[in-house]
Formats: sequence, C-alpha cells, structure tokens
Amino acid sequence: ALSSAASDVYKRQIYISTRTPHFGDGETYHARATMRTGSFDLLNPSALIELRLSERVSASLNAEWVNSSGKYKFRYRRVNPAGELAYDTTAVRQNGDINATRLEANLRGTLNGGRWNFKVYNYNSERGVPGAIVNNVWRRGERIWDTNSFVQAGYAQTFGRFTTLNNIKYAFYRTHYVNNDDKQIKIDNLYRQKELYVSSANEYTLTPWWHVSASCDFIYNTLDADVYGFAKPDRYTGMLSVATSLSLSRFRMQASALGTLIHDVLKGQEAPKDKRVVTPAVFMSYNLMPPLSVRAFFKQSYRMPTFNDLYYADMGNSKLEPEKVSQYNVGLLFARTGRRLVSEMRFSVDAYYNYVKDKIVAYPKGQQFRWTMLNLGKVDIRGVDVSALVTFNPFRDFYATFRAQYTWQRAIDVTNPADNYYRDQIPYIPHHSGSAVMNLTWRRWILNYSYIYVGERYNQQENIRYNYTQPWYTSDVSLGRDFVFGRARMRALLEVNNLLSQDYDVILNYPMPKRNFRITLSVEI
Repeated sequence: ALSSAASDVYKRQIYISTRTPHFGDGETYHARATMRTGSFDLLNPSALIELRLSERVSASLNAEWVNSSGKYKFRYRRVNPAGELAYDTTAVRQNGDINATRLEANLRGTLNGGRWNFKVYNYNSERGVPGAIVNNVWRRGERIWDTNSFVQAGYAQTFGRFTTLNNIKYAFYRTHYVNNDDKQIKIDNLYRQKELYVSSANEYTLTPWWHVSASCDFIYNTLDADVYGFAKPDRYTGMLSVATSLSLSRFRMQASALGTLIHDVLKGQEAPKDKRVVTPAVFMSYNLMPPLSVRAFFKQSYRMPTFNDLYYADMGNSKLEPEKVSQYNVGLLFARTGRRLVSEMRFSVDAYYNYVKDKIVAYPKGQQFRWTMLNLGKVDIRGVDVSALVTFNPFRDFYATFRAQYTWQRAIDVTNPADNYYRDQIPYIPHHSGSAVMNLTWRRWILNYSYIYVGERYNQQENIRYNYTQPWYTSDVSLGRDFVFGRARMRALLEVNNLLSQDYDVILNYPMPKRNFRITLSVEI
C-alpha cells in the first residue's frame, strides 16, 4: 500500500536481533510449542528448542507452519458521487489462501570480551492474491510462490576501549508469479534475486562521555527473470559512516555523516549514472529537570528504489528516481517512575517538518502484485505526534497500563502549481490518526484492548469528492491466562479482532475482514 508519510519520518529506529537463550544452573535445554487456530481456517503450529552445548556455546532451532483458506465474508457497498446507492451486497473473499513454512537454526557463542553467531534461515510459501473488488469480479487467478533463504554470521569483540562488530550475509530470493485470469493476459514469471552483504562497525571510547565510530558496508545485488528482454541488473553499493556521541550531565548529542556510492549495471541497456551522496544527521537532547527533557534532530535520508520497484514486469518502473528527504523535529518528553499508585508515566509531543523530493509510492491499480510505482516530485510534510503512557499499581499483583497516540499530518504535493492536485493531500495519508491501548494484568490473568483510528483520506491525487475514502477504526481485545505445572509453563490466549465487526477498506476495493478470532495455546519448559 501507499506507505504512510509518518513512516517516512524515520524518527524511531527498530533494531531486531535473534533471541539469545539464557540458562540457569543445571539447565541444558529449553523447549516451547505453540498452536494457533481461528478464523479463516487458520492452522499455525510452531516449535522452538534451545540447547546448551557447553558453557560458552548454545544452539536453537525454530520451525513454523501457517495454513489458512483466507476466506471471510465482507460487505461490498458503494455510493456514487450523487449520493445514490450503487452496490450493496455480501460476498466471500476468495483466493486469499496461504501455505507457508519457516525454518531457522542458530549457533552462538561467547569469547573473552566478545561473541559470535551463525544463522541459517528458510521461508517457503504458496499463496493466492485476492486482488481488488471491482466490476463485480470476486475471484482472481493470481498466485505467488516465494522462497527466501539466507545464511549469515556475526562477530563482535572488545579490546579495551575499542569495540568491533562484523557481519556477513548471503541471501537468495525466488518469486514465481502466475496469473491465469481468463479476461487478462496469461503471465508466468520467475524472478531470482541474490544478495551479498558485508559490514563492519567500529567504536572507540575516547572518554566515558565521548565516543567515536566508523562503519562501512558493501552490498552486491543481482536480479534475473525469465522475461523477454529483461535488464538483469547488478547493483554495487558502498556505504561509509562516521559518527560521534557526547553524553554529559544533562546534554546528549549524536552526529553522523553517511557517504553512499551506488553503481548499477544493466544487460543490453544503458545503466543509470552512478550515485554519490552524503547525508548528515544530528540528534540532541537536554534534560531541563529530572522528569522533563527537550529533544531535536535534523537528518537527511536517501532511498534508492529497489529492484522490485524498478524491474518487476507490469509493476516496476525503470525510470524511478531515488527519494531524498530532509527531516526536522523538535519535541518534549516527560518521563517519571515511582513506587506509589502511579508506577510509570510518560508523555511526549513532537512537531516535525519533512521535505521529500521524488517520493516513491506504490499506486494500486487493481492487482496486488502489479502495482504502479511512481515518484511524487515534491512533497511537503508537516505534523505533530502526541503520545502518553501511564501505569497504575493500586494494589499488589495488579497493574493497569494505558497508552494513547495521536498524529496530525499534512502531507501535500507541491510539485507543480499547474497540476489540479497542487497542494492536495497525497493519496491515502489521513490528516488525523491515532490509537489507544489498555493492558490489565492480575496475577496470572492478562486483558488487552486496542483501538485504532484512521481518518478520512483520498485514494487519488486530486482531493475531490469522487476520490474520498471514509475513515475506519477497529477494536481488538484479547484475554490470556498463565498456568504453571512443575517446570512447565502454559499460556492460553483468546483474541477477537474487529470486535464491533466494522466494514472498512484500508485501500479502496480491498475489503478487510469483519469480526474474527484466534486461539493460542503455548507450553514452555
């Protein structure tokens, strides 16, 4: 879908690493088995086993299977611009099935002042592509087979004040796409991508409050397909980053500069010019008083279109330009913890401004696999993010946590004053959106409630009545209970999504499920 402009702000970075097993005295293994079932004929078992091979070496194996018909009822209702009812019917979503397996093996160990790890990963899936509901077409003939495999290794070591982190990864991605729709051109395409990634990050501690670092990355990508006249691109990417961080009593700062060099090679075609870009970033925060701090940052980002964006048949656009972003942010953070009735309280407000040149968007045109990729020449994004969290502990064993988040955002196209959509909100970006979450825990019981709201949007570049898309909101609830039987720990969880059974489309003509449920049972020893 068209990515939210808020996600392009890059204000928060997420680092994901594989779970590291921790063994107590005398423990040599951990094991966990999980079974999920629910709506859409879902069957989703998974298993994890962790082994302590020696004092310094451990291994883990994780496996999962997902199978679902993907069938659900939805209401298809459309009103024409004159306000007259055009369609109002109930149908069953078709061709949304999936059959997927995931296997993952890890080997890791510790050294004197360091650690190492090795991972092997494989994911296979066959799934239908349900497509858009247009012109009374309820079933599509599109199918996709995916195989994603990679091996990677990492090594980290500290020598006094110097720390180094090194990683290497080789990946192979295979995508087989078939379209057997009688009313469309028959398609049977096979895409194969390979990637080699090598990185080294190094940090030196000058003083306890001053750190400097230098990092370099090299990436090689190649894409091949059984499509006549395919470009068969190769891409060589080199990145060099230098950074420093200061942490004084009340003041903290991070500054960096990233240099990127990209060289593409095409078979039988003229390749685009080499890209040489330097993007700086500065992050600062100052503690005004113990619970209150102010923060600000400036960052430039440079995003190259992927091979999928550029070269997938009927989806790619080989003329896509790289996306360039300048980001500014200023905010306040209030955070306090205590041992009384209110054990934790956090409140933050951020105002941001982004100027995006050649913003890359995926534009739906009736099929999920074959979306149109295009650049929006200049986009002006201004917004405010507000978030709050409070945790109550009124009595022993009972905790109540409440979270809320609200975003106001104006993301307008300022490319050409002669365009009909000049200064209009870009497609699928709401002015108002937010969420609220409640979490209650008492002894071994857990109750969660989540509410998501996305305001009115427009599904095309012109903000006219014909392109208007209604707001949508959902309520989800879950109830869980933990059990202990000797060494075994069990959890039973019931989830009900879209509790009020709302009819809504995140993307026009792609109806979402009404009320649905999922049951999870897990055992861990």
